[in-house]
Amino acid sequence: MADLSFYVSPLSEEIREQGRAEGRAQGRAQGRAEGRTQGRAENILIVLAARGIEVTPTTRERIITCGDPDVLLQWLVRAATVAAADEIFDEGYDDETAVG
Repeated sequence: MADLSFYVSPLSEEIREQGRAEGRAQGRAQGRAEGRTQGRAENILIVLAARGIEVTPTTRERIITCGDPDVLLQWLVRAATVAAADEIFDEGYDDETAVG
């Protein structure tokens, strides 16, 4: 019969607790990142609505499903100046001159 005493030893419990702590830290970081992207997506839609700019279901879906906080921040800045909602996606849009 195999010796299973290691699995109930203080060392194995310490290893398990370390793994649980790392998992909790990763979960918190992931939650913060998801919250940040969700908040930015909502802010884009708020800015466009406040400016009276119509947002199509396709544009809304693209904004909501974007998982890159840097892209969402760029779109949020653009939302303050564009004439139409889908212009936030325009790669040729000049962020510098639109804001400045």
